[in-house]
Amino acid sequence: MNLADNLIRSSKAFPDRPAVRLDDTVLSYRALEESSAQVAGILWDRGTRPGDRVAVMLPNIPEFAMIYYGVLRAGAVVVPMNPLLKAREVAHYLRDSGARVLFASVVCADEALAGASATGTDHLIVDGAFEKILAAADPLTSLVERASADTAVILYTSGTTGLPKGAELTHHNLETNVEVTAMDLIQAGSEDVIFGGLPLFHSFGQTCGLNTAVRVGACLTLVARFTPEKALEVLARDGVTVFEGVPTMYVALLGAPDRSTYNVSALRVCVSGGAALPVEVLRGFEAQFGCMILEGYGLSETSPVASFNHPDRERKPGSIGTPIRGVEMRVVDENGHDVETGEVGEIAIRGDNVMKGYWGQPAATADAIPDGWFRSGDLGRIDHDGYFAIVDRKKDLIIRGGYNVYPREIEEVLYEHPAVVEAAVVGVPDESLGEEIGAAVVLRPGANVTEDEIREFVKGQVAAYKYPRKVWLVEALPKGPTGKVLKREIRPPARDGVMP
Repeated sequence: MNLADNLIRSSKAFPDRPAVRLDDTVLSYRALEESSAQVAGILWDRGTRPGDRVAVMLPNIPEFAMIYYGVLRAGAVVVPMNPLLKAREVAHYLRDSGARVLFASVVCADEALAGASATGTDHLIVDGAFEKILAAADPLTSLVERASADTAVILYTSGTTGLPKGAELTHHNLETNVEVTAMDLIQAGSEDVIFGGLPLFHSFGQTCGLNTAVRVGACLTLVARFTPEKALEVLARDGVTVFEGVPTMYVALLGAPDRSTYNVSALRVCVSGGAALPVEVLRGFEAQFGCMILEGYGLSETSPVASFNHPDRERKPGSIGTPIRGVEMRVVDENGHDVETGEVGEIAIRGDNVMKGYWGQPAATADAIPDGWFRSGDLGRIDHDGYFAIVDRKKDLIIRGGYNVYPREIEEVLYEHPAVVEAAVVGVPDESLGEEIGAAVVLRPGANVTEDEIREFVKGQVAAYKYPRKVWLVEALPKGPTGKVLKREIRPPARDGVMP
């Protein structure tokens, strides 16, 4: 098997249909398939062979799809990289993966070349001359067959502790995850237009966006850099039917002042993942945009989709739904034993989607998958209907004076305040209690509310040990490349701000 076979099938079935679009640049399935063969030819000429790793450091541009499928077509392994990485980080990815070749965008060429130089990695810059390089290549028209357990992609984790680790995803992992996403969840077809605002170097945008679109012959319309204004323009212009985003994208669209002037009536389903979607945001978006949001859950190590609110079943706001086809999930204690229904524990996952392991790190793999069940690091619970809910990241749990406080619970309350557009709750070191509850809050434009008023609003709705004693207003929350809030970068201001 080979994941790139999906592209060859769609090219035969829909040769003239648009596969990838970026504003006025449109790539048909025939053109994408031919370009992938040229990329594979370039790699073959440079000595790349099945199993070799090839790094791809590109933003959301059509060339990402050409190169991604070209690497797979040649039987090599794709190593996607964030184009915002600096030279030192680039060198780590290249050195750790042993990448033979690096494809890098001209917009990040300086850092990419510095990293490649440090590791002696062959490289190609994707700029205005890249089209000529493709045209001159001798295409590899055949498809290199791979075993189902062979690695197709190495996705590096965010590295919140230590250096990033590479999750090895096999052709089987990705093929089954794409199949379920396309058929069961999105129920996609060749007439669909999928919003491509999620980074393609990330598992969410790669599996649910690019690979799902190619699997069914749909069009992926790219957005190089997400802003609510650009997203609304693309939704209306291209008649987007499937919107995929992280919670901060939904918050931004809901807060766009001119959203009602755009025709987004083609939308039939929206997908949210990457972080917990506040229930108030879900309800507000659905009321304003007239489109149902299906919330799901997954990680880089799970290809990424593990569970979802399925379109043909009861949907529970605030829940991540039930495991997808071919996947099992449990909630376990520190010893790996199931906890009682409704109790909090760590989510463990087993199935077709779980990675082969961390590249070159058997000890880390054994820690993450000690008994055949992948430990997610996420705290959650399961209800009597078998629906899972995320309580919080295990590492984000706040222990205040011996009491466990789950930031997401407090964030849900903050989002209910009419003046709050975004909020993040974090633990703040405290000498007497160990940790104090802190909240960074972004207000809606024109809102006039004080930190004290926000604190009192939460205080009136949660137990005394849970409300944030420290509240501070910020213009924006720090976010990663996918739009996920980076809690590790949130710090309270120097002033005390503690209330009794």
